[in-house]
Amino acid sequence: MMYNKFYIFFIVIILVSCSQIQKENKVAFNAIQTTNLVDLVNPLMGTDSDFSLSNGNTYPAIATPWAMNFWTPQTAKMGDGWAYKYDDKTIRGIKQTHQPSPWINDYAAFSLMAITGKLKYKEEERASYFSHKAETVKPNHYKVYLADYDVTAEVSPTERAAHFKFTFPEADSSYIMLDAFYKGSMVKILPKERKIIGYCRNNSGGVPDNFYNYFVAEFDKDFEVNHTWKDDWVLMENSTDSEGKHVGAIIGFKTKKGEEVHVKVASSFISHEQAALNLKREIGNDSFENTKEKARTAWEKELGRIKIEDDNIDNIRTFYSCLYRVLLFPRKFYEYDLDNNIVHYSPYNGKVLPGYMFTDNGFWDTFRAVFPFFNLMYPELNSNIMEGLANTYKESGWLPEWASPGHRDCMVGSNSATIIADAFLKGNMKEKDVDVLFEAVLKNATVNEGRPVNSVGRAGVDYYNKLGYVPYNVGINENAARTLEYAFADFTIAEMAEKMGKETVANKYYNQSNNYKNLFDNSTNLMRGKNEDGTFQTPFNPLKWGDAFTEGNSLHYTWSVFHDIQGLISLMGGKENFEAKLDEVFTMPPDFDASYYGFTIHEIREMQIANMGNYAHGNQPIQHMIYLYNYANAPYKAQEKVRDVLTKLYSATPDGYCGDEDNGQTSAWYVFSSLGFYPVTPGVNEYVIGSPLFKKATLKLENGNEFEISASNNSKENVYIESMLLNGANWNHNYLNFKDIQNGGKIEFDMNPTPNKKRGINNDDVPYSYSNKSN
Repeated sequence: MMYNKFYIFFIVIILVSCSQIQKENKVAFNAIQTTNLVDLVNPLMGTDSDFSLSNGNTYPAIATPWAMNFWTPQTAKMGDGWAYKYDDKTIRGIKQTHQPSPWINDYAAFSLMAITGKLKYKEEERASYFSHKAETVKPNHYKVYLADYDVTAEVSPTERAAHFKFTFPEADSSYIMLDAFYKGSMVKILPKERKIIGYCRNNSGGVPDNFYNYFVAEFDKDFEVNHTWKDDWVLMENSTDSEGKHVGAIIGFKTKKGEEVHVKVASSFISHEQAALNLKREIGNDSFENTKEKARTAWEKELGRIKIEDDNIDNIRTFYSCLYRVLLFPRKFYEYDLDNNIVHYSPYNGKVLPGYMFTDNGFWDTFRAVFPFFNLMYPELNSNIMEGLANTYKESGWLPEWASPGHRDCMVGSNSATIIADAFLKGNMKEKDVDVLFEAVLKNATVNEGRPVNSVGRAGVDYYNKLGYVPYNVGINENAARTLEYAFADFTIAEMAEKMGKETVANKYYNQSNNYKNLFDNSTNLMRGKNEDGTFQTPFNPLKWGDAFTEGNSLHYTWSVFHDIQGLISLMGGKENFEAKLDEVFTMPPDFDASYYGFTIHEIREMQIANMGNYAHGNQPIQHMIYLYNYANAPYKAQEKVRDVLTKLYSATPDGYCGDEDNGQTSAWYVFSSLGFYPVTPGVNEYVIGSPLFKKATLKLENGNEFEISASNNSKENVYIESMLLNGANWNHNYLNFKDIQNGGKIEFDMNPTPNKKRGINNDDVPYSYSNKSN
């Protein structure tokens, strides 16, 4: 009996201890959520990528939110768009980068590297082996052990500057080199001032003739050796300056074991004096730890705008890693002059002008969810971005569609109109910019002459305005995709015009927004290229990527009627046919026709390996498609498939994306969708409901209000919405209103493992469609 009593007592003690441990773990877990969000971010997410297969096509951006300059370790050769590949084994330096995408490539890049022993300065020779086991990667801090030199290199960023710390071994020959890169550069060593100044001019297009990135690097140790190199890697010993196509600077000294050498670096697109001002203003006398902590604080402030509470730490890490990506672009391309005025070097006319400028963004990607996220969570930022777009129009005569840093010829559409209209309609535009930007979107929609590159304005606009579509057989590629995107842009122009009281203009563009119907082929229930004479293209293969479409096929682009899903449903013969067509995309095998490209492009391969039929989430045109079940009396299918994508295609790992992470768009899909809703139709005040991933999320809005999203019984199995309450009242609709969120409040999801097929199927439960408005 004593044995049994002792046994029972022992079990009780264990249970009490376990309970206490669980409580302590829960407290610790909550503390991590609320005070150490930066530590939940993995900037390596998506870096396991190359030309043939994208798991994100990202690099670790060591930066503050929307910073003018980023920094990243460089494992690839100078000029390689895949500057950091997770599987690479050596590092050549840590470079300043402005690259928005490997396909767009970099500009204004230069790097720093430290070595010991024999002088090796050529990029392949100086490269050091490293391991991810001896690498720390956070948004505010990068640290790596350079094994070949027994040196630890670290960097922490500000918006326009950075603080490096190199920890050396005992060595008679220790060096730090600044590689100013190719396509034009200059360096000048100033030993008495412990400085290197210079410039780099490398770019991938989109710059005026007077484009320079001026830099200054300040050291805290005297130089005992000064070398430079000139073109073709020719070493110039004991020299202090060099200028040419590709030059660099080397400074050297003796070091003791554990000695730290600090380098404070800043740059400017305006002048050396402005670079020095940027350095003084943003770092000044700060220590490395000061700079690191300031960058952490900047990230904590922005990441903390959304508080996640859940027991799945992996999902939380993925959320904040995605949110970090959303907050990187577009980059601030402006600086503060001596009088603290906002000024910018114009990448359009080469002048230094007052006001905001932002760049490094492809609107074909980001109009879908990134800019709607800014309108929801960052209205002041988006207002400044709109001012930057107005400045771009004033300085170049056109709105940007893909800017890096100036106009670049990439992608299709007229999506600047959508971004502008959505900001205006949600009240996120300064009054002084409204008329300028409206003039700009109308010019895009009517003028063909003078477009600086083919992606700016509307390629085929004369055909579109005459025929109602861009023809397949007139030498304008991706014509069907252009037509569909122009039609949606027309809708957003009409919405903007209507709010401005311009009824005649509004009616014109509302009518043009119906142009999507001109490409609908009722024999296949799909969109199809159409010839100038009104006949459809033949032969027609709905699985053919490219050709009439952009990085997708007819199965992907048929759904690009963002503003009028009901109109598309009617064309297909009703909701049952529409639902069946949606189902078909998922149930068919991942077959494809890559003949237009001549090889299997990475976007196709990413669709093929995802095991979701012909659904290609790794590319943007189809990312809203799952939510369209909400328009067809089958919202439970949207809930099921949204949750599948959230949990199967994303993770905070180097292979954590299922395709390109383009300027935050693929991440913004995750951020929105994990919260439980998504902006299917930018330009209207609704978000379409999916399936919330977390037990609780709180949005801290810029107006001071908070909006709480709870799903207390959420789980891996409970993916379906049984019912919803909005501020305590039953909510059957398949959408949320922008104003309801902005006003603050609470939405409560009751989740279930089985679908509620009776919820959200009434006519007034369906999200916005233009056809419903116009009837």
